[in-house]
Amino acid sequence: MRTHYRWMRSILFAGAIALLLSCGGGGGGGSTGSLGNLSSSSSSTGNGSSDGTGTGSTGTDGTGTAGGTDGSGGSDGTSTAGNGSDDGSGVGSGGTGVSTADATGVGSVGGLGSIILNGVRYDTDTATTSLEDTTELQIGMSVRIAGKIDSEFTAATAQQVESAAELRGAVSAIDVTGGSFVVMGTTVTVDNATVWSNVSGLAQVAAGDVVQVWGLPSAPGSLRATRVELKPASTEPLVTGTVQNLDLIGQRFTLGQLTVRYTGAVFSGGIDQATLAEGAIVRVRGSVAPIAGLFSATKVQGWYAVPKQDAAALQLAGVITNYAGLNAFTVLGTPIDASNAQVTGGPSTSIGNGVKVELDGFMSNGVLVVKKLRIRNIPGVGGPVAFTLIGAIGNYQSPSSFVVKGQQVNAGGGTTVFENGTVADLANGRRVTVVGDTVVDGVLIAQRVNFTLP
Repeated sequence: MRTHYRWMRSILFAGAIALLLSCGGGGGGGSTGSLGNLSSSSSSTGNGSSDGTGTGSTGTDGTGTAGGTDGSGGSDGTSTAGNGSDDGSGVGSGGTGVSTADATGVGSVGGLGSIILNGVRYDTDTATTSLEDTTELQIGMSVRIAGKIDSEFTAATAQQVESAAELRGAVSAIDVTGGSFVVMGTTVTVDNATVWSNVSGLAQVAAGDVVQVWGLPSAPGSLRATRVELKPASTEPLVTGTVQNLDLIGQRFTLGQLTVRYTGAVFSGGIDQATLAEGAIVRVRGSVAPIAGLFSATKVQGWYAVPKQDAAALQLAGVITNYAGLNAFTVLGTPIDASNAQVTGGPSTSIGNGVKVELDGFMSNGVLVVKKLRIRNIPGVGGPVAFTLIGAIGNYQSPSSFVVKGQQVNAGGGTTVFENGTVADLANGRRVTVVGDTVVDGVLIAQRVNFTLP
């Protein structure tokens, strides 16, 4: 009898273990575990159902689109998947079966309706937001997002969002043909993805105009503009760049052609006088414009912090510098190894200094080991651009004048493609996904309007 009891207990115990394992127990329930072993991570997205958990088609540059309450995909190179929130974002954070890890994303805003950053849509429903130099986040503004992302970099949830401008001051020189201008000793370059907020383009900017620029620091003394707007002449100056010629005794350094004196300045953003170092990227604010190339700083802020710890997930957008091969270059001051990356948006042979890229990968010994590399702009050639808005129509005046997520839209040019509806369906309150590749005078020129379910 005692032997029979032990036999029955063994069967029940084995059955319980089998049931636990079938539910994901004992293996972490699909969690990432060690981030270095991506093969053990679980990643699942929805099936295009009406709850917004859909997975869409592969984009033209090799990245996919998914989500939206109609479960439809697209070709704008944006990846969205997830939980069917009320903005149609469909972005998950683990509750949908997507394994997530702590992550940081740095780049420029490619879309609104949550936030699209570097091709991935971040659910911002529960995120805290910190904005400087603006009252509302808009397309083209630089941003840093901390949150969770899946191991394939397709579904993400934001926990913290911060944004500030990089440059503000008077234009001293303009090269329309070369696509650049100079502000306070910093050379600003533009490309086909630069958003022009209240001006039609570089040809309409004049010497002496005060501009505010969001952008991505590249080589020392240069900045790739992602958004440009004109400002009143009285606006306080601001400059961002790489610290050079640091003089700890004289308390000064150079940013491009500008000498910054930081005596009495307030330090923030993870940096102070003791940690200020050669090569650091900083954002410097002052109360008056530079005099004879000397800028008196009132604040010195560490630029968007990039994690250094091993296995940290990182999305990074920027301009390549110090290129010595796919296994050795720099973006935003971060060493990069993309020797085993999936490359989309152009041939890998086109990668080099001055090329704008988006990178997805994991940190290892201070180096970002890249899993996916998307080429976004090749000097003299250009690159794929797609700005996306997802939300309800407001302030509707006509097909050429309405607003989605605070962004003015023109879908009345006659070339806009309408999906799941027609131009006659445009009206206040209608939910839409708008995709365009140009923002001029603050207006997104719509290439495609998709009517999503209410």
